[in-house]
Amino acid sequence: MTHPEGATLGRRLAAITIDWLASYAIAFAFFAGGGNFSERIEGTRFITPLIFVAEYAILIALTGASFGHRLLRMKVIDFNNGGLPSIRQALIRTGLMALVITAITYDEDGRGIHERLSQTKLTRA
Repeated sequence: MTHPEGATLGRRLAAITIDWLASYAIAFAFFAGGGNFSERIEGTRFITPLIFVAEYAILIALTGASFGHRLLRMKVIDFNNGGLPSIRQALIRTGLMALVITAITYDEDGRGIHERLSQTKLTRA
């Protein structure tokens, strides 16, 4: 099978930044509590990563693209058949993505460790 061209590192970093900022905005709006700005920021310390992981896993499993991927016209595909990743693949990818080091190391095909182990690939949509 011919595999579509992968996404560049710049697009990947922009997408994860968008996803992280969206997760932070949700955490700040709904879970930060009261008080001044610096006190509210403290309230988002633990919930923001949880929101990020949930958002990423759910959207990858259901649509093949996180919020950031969608905005930057990228999608995650099953490396073997080019279709949507399975729930299992989305969970593996998300778990490894949470360990940032796997997202910034690449093989000769331009796939990160999280993509190789989950048998997925991030492509341009």
